[in-house]
Amino acid sequence: MSHHYILTISCPDRVGIIAAVSTFIAGHGGFIVEASYHTELEEQQFFMRQEVRADSLPFGLDEFRTRFAVLAAQFGMAWNISDSAQKKRITVLVSKQDHCLDDLLHRWRSGELNVDIACVISNHNDLRSFVEWHGIPFHHVDMSDKAAAYAAIEQLHAQYRADSMVLARFMQILPADLCRRLAGRIINIHHSFLPSFIGAKPYHQAYQRGVKLIGATCHYVTDELDAGPIIEQDTVRIDHGDTVEDLVRYGRDIEKTVLSRGLRYHIEDRVLICGNKTIVFR
Repeated sequence: MSHHYILTISCPDRVGIIAAVSTFIAGHGGFIVEASYHTELEEQQFFMRQEVRADSLPFGLDEFRTRFAVLAAQFGMAWNISDSAQKKRITVLVSKQDHCLDDLLHRWRSGELNVDIACVISNHNDLRSFVEWHGIPFHHVDMSDKAAAYAAIEQLHAQYRADSMVLARFMQILPADLCRRLAGRIINIHHSFLPSFIGAKPYHQAYQRGVKLIGATCHYVTDELDAGPIIEQDTVRIDHGDTVEDLVRYGRDIEKTVLSRGLRYHIEDRVLICGNKTIVFR
């Protein structure tokens, strides 16, 4: 994989943004290898993502930030630049169901998911040996005292210097203050095609409703249950002959692929948040 810098920008839309950014990069010999743009018309907000070959610039990220800050201030930009050579670090939270965790570990082990899994945290000990076999620290957190448990989870997340938290079928509701502190950095997989069937047992809800499609949703966690900005979704068709158990089985396959795709978009800085929506530059 080539070494590149990823520049993401959000700012009020106006004439000249693309030209100004491209001129800045080209003026320092920068070679743009990928560029994506989008304007949200109602909000009049502009979004940009550019990948720049790192070896084409005469300076590193620190100097880039210093020089680019002047241009960013002119356009009122919220912006970030990251280095593809520095892997994002994640903590994974899981309960007893292992299909999403198993898929993430496989993609991590094979190099498909370019991320460091700092540790796995669970409210059960069932998956300890499986996780530790991969050489990844496993931490059990007793949820009988919820306040103490979430304090411990947040402390572990900070201790391992993780960038993001991934809920891989962690069957607990995070406290609102934690969601706010880590806004845009907690990713959940919900076993439903949101906004339909939020909360518990969505496949049972879908079966009772007689739907013809079921799905899964990867989204950012907010203090409103299952209502955060959606990153990725997928569906599978079902019919009247399928049981609840069939729906759960079909759903597991969708859940793990949707979570892995959503996480990959996130760690590659392809997701920009606009209110309660996302712009995803695939």
